[in-house]
Amino acid sequence: MRHWTAQRQADTPDELWGLEHLPVYTLGQAGQRSYLHHTGTIPVVETDRGGQVTYHGPGQAIVYCLVDLRRRALGIRALVHHLEEAVISTLEPYQIQARRRRGAPGVYVGEAKVAALGLRVSQGCCYHGVALNVAMDLAPFSGIDPCGLKGTPVTQTLDLGVTETLPNLRAALMQKIRQQLDGEESR
Repeated sequence: MRHWTAQRQADTPDELWGLEHLPVYTLGQAGQRSYLHHTGTIPVVETDRGGQVTYHGPGQAIVYCLVDLRRRALGIRALVHHLEEAVISTLEPYQIQARRRRGAPGVYVGEAKVAALGLRVSQGCCYHGVALNVAMDLAPFSGIDPCGLKGTPVTQTLDLGVTETLPNLRAALMQKIRQQLDGEESR
């Protein structure tokens, strides 16, 4: 991601990368190790994204957003809003009332976090992205304060009654992100 972003030209098209990670805790640029409690054998990787600490693992739909913010005349707060809205609208067909939370980026159902996001901007271009919990082992989240929010529960779409597969949910999320970004361009 970093290398790809560094090699971008003014006309390089934006890309969305959909993937899953092996079990890993990632600590953002300003991440505080005090939010790590019981990481066990799961590696902790320091990253250059914003945000605190989160867990990534199999069963989580991750979408990295490689977006030229300058070309789109898009600020980082607007991008965060679009990514959160993409998650919210991905969950709407399943009658899940997801929402934003002031001062705590990501998407929540009730008090539980269902999606986290962390971004990095370099030379006007964004990378990193959003992670939607689909059907994963949530136990590793208990070893950290997710996103630095002590006591915040974490949930996943499977526990919310969604039986859709991870590839299908990731594809739907990627489509919603595209719609959000394309809608911003047409304004």
